[in-house]
Amino acid sequence: MLSVLVYTRTAGFRHDSIPAGIEAMRAIGKEARWHVESTETPQDFSEENLARFAVVVFLNTTGDVLDKDQEQAFERYIRGGGGYVGIHSASDTEYDWGFYRELVGAYFRRHPPVQQATVLVVDKDHPATRGLPERWVRTDEWYNFRALPGAEHHILARLDTESYSGSDHPEGHPVAWWREIDRGRALYTAGGHTRESFEEPLFRLHLRGAILWAAGISDSPDDAEPRRVVRP
Repeated sequence: MLSVLVYTRTAGFRHDSIPAGIEAMRAIGKEARWHVESTETPQDFSEENLARFAVVVFLNTTGDVLDKDQEQAFERYIRGGGGYVGIHSASDTEYDWGFYRELVGAYFRRHPPVQQATVLVVDKDHPATRGLPERWVRTDEWYNFRALPGAEHHILARLDTESYSGSDHPEGHPVAWWREIDRGRALYTAGGHTRESFEEPLFRLHLRGAILWAAGISDSPDDAEPRRVVRP
C-alpha cells in the first residue's frame, strides 16, 4: 500500500486552505486505497519515520519548518529514493537550505490578487498532467518567483500570461515542474491557495498523478508498489 505523509507546518503566513488540503489528500487516498497521514510535527522527520512513507507532501508550508538534523534526514530520504510533492507555498519555505532549493525548484517572490487564469499544459504524458485539458482555466493565487527553475527541472505547465494580470515572467511562467535527485523524485505545483482549489476534480486529479509519479509508480492496477527507499 502506498503511504503518504502530508506536512503542513507553518512558520510564517498560514493558509486557511490547509484543512481543505488535508481533507483532499485523505479523500484521494481513500479512493486510491493509500495510507495518508498528516503532521505538523518536525520530529516526524527522522530516518526511521520517513522510511514508512513513499512520498512526503509539503502542503502550504511556510518559513523554516525543519531543524538541521531533520533537514539531513529528509535529504537522505530523498536521495535514497523518497518522493517529494510541494504544493503552493511549499515554495515559500526553507529559503536558507540549499538542498531544498534544488528540491522545490524556485522560491516565492510575490503574487497578484486571486484571479482566473489559463494554465497551458505542455506535457500531456506525465501522470500529474495526464487527463488535464491543454488549456486549463481555473482560479487561484498565481505566484511570481525570485528566479525560475533551472534546466534540471522539467516544466509540466505554464500560465498564459495574457489571460490574467500580474505576471513577472512574460517570457514563460511555469506553474508545475519535476526533477529527479539521485534516486528520489520531486514535483512542485503552484496551485492550492484557495479552499476551493482542493474541491476541484481536475486539481485533485493533478495531485493524485503527482503523488503517483513521486512514488515511482504508474496509475495502473498492475503497478501498485512504490519504489523502496534505500540509503544513498
